[in-house]
Amino acid sequence: MTERTHDEPHGGALGSRLNWLRAAVLGANDGIVSTAGLVVGVAGATQDRAALLTAGLAGLLAGSMSMAAGEYVSVSTQRDSEMAALAVEKRELKEQPEAELEELTELLRQRGLSREVAREAAEQLTARDALKAHARVELGIDPDELTNPWHAAWASFLSFTVGALLPLLAIVLPPADWRLPVTVVCVLAALVLTGWSSARLGAADPRRAVLRNVVGGALAMGVTYAAGTLLGAAGV
Repeated sequence: MTERTHDEPHGGALGSRLNWLRAAVLGANDGIVSTAGLVVGVAGATQDRAALLTAGLAGLLAGSMSMAAGEYVSVSTQRDSEMAALAVEKRELKEQPEAELEELTELLRQRGLSREVAREAAEQLTARDALKAHARVELGIDPDELTNPWHAAWASFLSFTVGALLPLLAIVLPPADWRLPVTVVCVLAALVLTGWSSARLGAADPRRAVLRNVVGGALAMGVTYAAGTLLGAAGV
């Protein structure tokens, strides 16, 4: 009889991977959808290659910088909050160690341990690294793996750029009659891939993620193309 193995991710490794995954997938999806919507909208008004390239590049640069800046600010705020919470915990451990030991004991007891076992575990954890023990059990923070705003910003910048390049190249490289269908097919295929990849890496159902991506991307392109067509017909 073979022993069943468990390959699902656990603990801090999952949290760290999901943070990177969130930034990368959001960046790629935004790059694909926003740039596709932009160039498809322009294509509804004109088939001029220079206009399409200009619009696509402007959208790529603006979007990638916006994503990076937004992610940096967001993660910096999160990191500041984590650092502040750790500073408070460090001060409390210095000023009232007995009360903090009792608090840790109670937290462990609430997780299903008996009072005696919780006390012994709290004492051992405190002796090894009191701040780390309280950070993990009480705050849900790993002091050794605080979120890095620069990593998140670069991940968002690069993933948005890579995602945006696909619809940009798809709209400017083919002949005029093929630009729109090639772009739509490439964008929808890319959204299927990013939806499936994000779901698999996050141990979620790929079908729902793929459906959300494809429907959202198709809707964005349909709306912007209709708007571009109306504006082009009106001579705007």
